[in-house]
Amino acid sequence: MLIKTKKEIPASEITAPEVFKIRRTLLKSGLAALSLGNGLIPAIAEAIEKPTPANADKLQPTPLKFIQNYTNYYEFSYNKEDTTHLAQKLTIDPWSVEISGAVEKPGIYHLEDLLQQNPLQERVYRFRCVEAWAMVIPWLGFPLADLLKRVKPTSKARFVEFTSVLKPEVMPNANTKSMLVWPYQEALRIDEAMHPLTLLATGMYGESLAKQNGAPLRLVVPWKYGFKSIKAIVKIHLSENQPISSWTHAAPDEYGFYANVNPDVSHPRWSQRSERVLASGFFTPRKQTELFNGYAEQVASLYANMDLKRYF
Repeated sequence: MLIKTKKEIPASEITAPEVFKIRRTLLKSGLAALSLGNGLIPAIAEAIEKPTPANADKLQPTPLKFIQNYTNYYEFSYNKEDTTHLAQKLTIDPWSVEISGAVEKPGIYHLEDLLQQNPLQERVYRFRCVEAWAMVIPWLGFPLADLLKRVKPTSKARFVEFTSVLKPEVMPNANTKSMLVWPYQEALRIDEAMHPLTLLATGMYGESLAKQNGAPLRLVVPWKYGFKSIKAIVKIHLSENQPISSWTHAAPDEYGFYANVNPDVSHPRWSQRSERVLASGFFTPRKQTELFNGYAEQVASLYANMDLKRYF
């Protein structure tokens, strides 16, 4: 599914054009593969759609190498750069996801099967961290709605909760109770989860996800702050009652359940009115933050008549 908007970011502008064209050629020719640990899952090259324009202004290109070395993954480290090498100890092949709760078809679903059943798409999205920095990423994945439709949510399914993998033997901070309670958990309302923009990502920039970026399966919700886009998903649970996500449990006055990007709702310790575009020049001015990260046209109706300052 292609989502057309007025503001477009050609995917070729995200990485160096010659590198991007080579990757696209590999994907179309069927020579590319999505790697999982030491194994390989053949890419469904014919099913990968053309890059989807994002609803955002043209940003300074964010190099792949930069993104892979600037990520929050607190199970491994509180330092963004250290996460890159620490995460390599995580085994991601084989991988499966347990789906439970208010669904007609609960069970354990192997990632290989999910990839075969759900055609991959390339979506170019803006990514906004609650720390007030931003980037642009061409993700590879499939709509979460496609998976949920297959497991058939019941009438009691009002929320979708996600749980990250927990491996204390390779995740140093998972052995402590500082900052967060593990495993990491996040959640969406069912209508947010079913929205066409909500993605289960398996790759970026035409390649499989790096381990530090959430391999092999992560959530991407482009109109929300980045901490909602949970990494390394192993459980999906549908329920009637609103779950308490990890950051909301840790600091409810700072991190609300909805976490929609909103310039009018400041974090208690900093403003959200502007953002620093990663990899931009030292003298580049900060960019004004857009409501819903620039996706208001697509998602504002989800929150009609809702007090966005109260339900932040």
